Amino acid sequence: MGSQRKTIDLRSDTVTLPTENMLSAMADAKVGDDVYGEDPTVNELEAYAAEMLGFESALFATSGTQSNLLALLAHCQRGDEYIVGQQAHTYKYEGGGAAVLGSIQPQPVEFRGDGTLCLKQVEAAIKPDDFHFANTRLVALENTVAGRVLPIEYLAAMRELVDSRGLALHLDGARVFNAAVQQKSDIKNISRYFDSVSICLSKGLCAPVGSVLCGSGELVASARRWRKMLGGGMRQAGYVAAAGLVALRENVERLEKDHENARKLYEGLKPIAALNLTDDHVRTNMVFLDCGLRTAEALAGKLASEDIIISPASTPRLVLHKDVSSRDVTRVINKVNEFFDQPE
Repeated sequence: MGSQRKTIDLRSDTVTLPTENMLSAMADAKVGDDVYGEDPTVNELEAYAAEMLGFESALFATSGTQSNLLALLAHCQRGDEYIVGQQAHTYKYEGGGAAVLGSIQPQPVEFRGDGTLCLKQVEAAIKPDDFHFANTRLVALENTVAGRVLPIEYLAAMRELVDSRGLALHLDGARVFNAAVQQKSDIKNISRYFDSVSICLSKGLCAPVGSVLCGSGELVASARRWRKMLGGGMRQAGYVAAAGLVALRENVERLEKDHENARKLYEGLKPIAALNLTDDHVRTNMVFLDCGLRTAEALAGKLASEDIIISPASTPRLVLHKDVSSRDVTRVINKVNEFFDQPE
């Protein structure tokens, strides 16, 4: 019998499988009860992440959704407000947790085309000191935004704004290492502008689970209390924290390969007129198709028959990651071209 054809999954970089080094580290991890603060591997991960991003402290959480929620709960009180992008993950895709569990009011602002929030619009959204309004306490940014990287000078300008208005600044940094790699910059050159940063270990960095929230000792202590209340206090969590350590130590630089593969995929698909691709459609490790929902659904069905998985949407997002090789990209390009070469 012939070898089974590999499935290529382009839906997200969350589908990555752990590396061999991760599996070995997990098997050999020294563990304890993390709720008591006695898991040495969790403690090592938190200390390593805090140092890596230039913060005083860090907290291991089950997911990016949880670590972002912990940050919002630690920064804001009931009845406070945070300013956030209209399409931002913390606002649109995390179940409304800040409002439901923290009684924190989101004030969404539309993203601009480059993924930034207009500074003037953010300032205009800050509420005056008047009991008719919620207290604005925080601005939450995201980097990357749909694969777009926020410029360093923009982060500096936003920092200046929040400082002038007495607000805090949080970063949903689910893919912030993609941003740092794209900018050929140390991660601290991004994280230095924020009061807290959530980093995801289970996307392009390939760990099986987990995120880390970095911030001041006081903020992390508050977040730790909230984590326990939310059921996020894990016991022998060092087994998964061990994979997170490998992710941060070994898998950051390799993100450049995902960016290269995204560019290769884009260049291979660009000649297909029906996709309407421009340079804006390739961003870090993502390529966005512009073909409309009907065509996208037909394309997704065809590719599924070839063991290539994409999410059907009006602008499908193809996400490159560790488990998609350059050879796989060539196969995808060929199969997409075959689809569009079919007679009507």
